[in-house]
Amino acid sequence: MQFQTCRPYRQRPPVVVDLPGCIGYNEYKMAEKTKTHSHAISLDEALTLGKKLGKKVLLENLRQMLLIRNFEIRAESAYQHGKVGGFFHSYIGQEALQTALLQVLGPDHWYITTYRCHALALLLGATPNELMAELYGRATGNAKGRGGSMHFFTERLLGGFGIVGGQIPIATGAAFSLKYRNIKDELAVCFLGDGAVAQGAFHESLNLAALWSLPCLYIIENNMWGMGTSVERAISVPRLAEDKAPGYGMKGYTLDGMDFFTCYAGFEKIAQEVLKHQRPVLVEVITERFRGHSISDPALYRSKDELKACMERDPIILMVTVLKELGYLDDAVFEQMDKQEKDLVVAAMKYADESPWPDPITLEEDVFAP
Repeated sequence: MQFQTCRPYRQRPPVVVDLPGCIGYNEYKMAEKTKTHSHAISLDEALTLGKKLGKKVLLENLRQMLLIRNFEIRAESAYQHGKVGGFFHSYIGQEALQTALLQVLGPDHWYITTYRCHALALLLGATPNELMAELYGRATGNAKGRGGSMHFFTERLLGGFGIVGGQIPIATGAAFSLKYRNIKDELAVCFLGDGAVAQGAFHESLNLAALWSLPCLYIIENNMWGMGTSVERAISVPRLAEDKAPGYGMKGYTLDGMDFFTCYAGFEKIAQEVLKHQRPVLVEVITERFRGHSISDPALYRSKDELKACMERDPIILMVTVLKELGYLDDAVFEQMDKQEKDLVVAAMKYADESPWPDPITLEEDVFAP
């Protein structure tokens, strides 16, 4: 896998930021066009956190990010070769934030996400074989070939949702279920895109979650574009969480979603806050997708220079930089890890290609009202 060289951590003097529950953050401007500010830890703080987490944990998280990247690259290729039908929304460029969150929380919570659901399914234990077979529409797929790219699930993933904002009420219901059953050590985690912030379901869900004090962590993955519309042309406030959250009587935070260590540090504090107070929290994680909205989107609304600039902060390269600084990784080990994950995904493609098609006689099975 080839990555562009980059300057991972910006050399700017730290600015003290009053971010309750997230001490030690520095503030810098993530995107001039949105005038949105993100809280990110310094390289020294990342190194300290890296020592705390240890070599084994960090290499495993890097492996997961490489698996996600390789899965998306090869699945895209399969789509372009006519092996995959329907829609396809790549997660390339956003790997760090969900990987970091799962390292903080683990799998034993309720997760709900958008149609960009491949990474979360892998992180929650779905195998590359079953997911690739699902993309291929085969009977051995994650949803028996019926869901396709947008509807992966696991025991704790309540599905990817094809409707913008459609998952937000579901996550709120999962949080209500936890409160109703008096389960205090779990929470509901809802991923949504910046485009969903303009949906009515967003307002209604957050209003109820705040009104009923539900343990729900709402995470806005702001990748700057709602399909082809820039976030500044779609949302009326520059800080999607910090400006919106006070209207619902909840706290809002902004994190740099390109950096695993910033996401880990932020989510660790925020998740503890949700569990301790049993109150919802809204988080904006500023990231960038390196592809168009879907595989059919040429992304002509973003210039080549803009894309090159965001790819200079590739989340895998940022993590590799810290691991090298810590002495946990060198180029040879990285290349070996990348090859292992590539081979795993290539094998999954072979498995999917050789898997049987669903029998049409089973089409109405598991359907509530055929």
